[in-house]
Amino acid sequence: MRKIGIYGGTFDPIHHGHLIMAREAMETLELDSVIFVPAATSPHKLDRHAASGELRLEMLRAAIESEPKFSADDCELRRGPPSFAIDTIEEVARREGSAKMFYFIGEDNVPALRTWHRFAELEKLAEFVVLDRSGLETEHAFKIIQLKIDISASEIRNRVASGRSIRYLVPDAVERIIQREKLYRKPTI
Repeated sequence: MRKIGIYGGTFDPIHHGHLIMAREAMETLELDSVIFVPAATSPHKLDRHAASGELRLEMLRAAIESEPKFSADDCELRRGPPSFAIDTIEEVARREGSAKMFYFIGEDNVPALRTWHRFAELEKLAEFVVLDRSGLETEHAFKIIQLKIDISASEIRNRVASGRSIRYLVPDAVERIIQREKLYRKPTI
């Protein structure tokens, strides 16, 4: 049976922390592939203004182009906001058939996870895997992939806004898109 990881998120922008955690999860869980799914609008980040879905998808595709087991899926961008994990899991399940699915979430999402839209159904369709970049001790029953990686998308956006370098924080191709499109010129929270 194929094993697929689904990594949803804003990816505003995608950075090396995301990629390192996805690679670690793929190897640890012996996954056949990881599908990155950029959200149209996260139901938990409705107050944030992101780069356009088209640009976030372009950055994501540029970041993973040399990784054959990584792919990008624009299903949430095509559906429009808000982006619910259950809709994505159901769509991937229809396409992938009998594959076992693992849904990646950040450690910061664990406390509110049981409030997610149609959580009981979601929990039956996919196994949750917590991607924790904090390196802190955590307590929950989910599988965890933990590496101390102190890179965040908000830090990257703020560095761009203040004219500081983001080299080594994002893939070179992503940095070129950020520069070309003049993204993140204003500080964010």
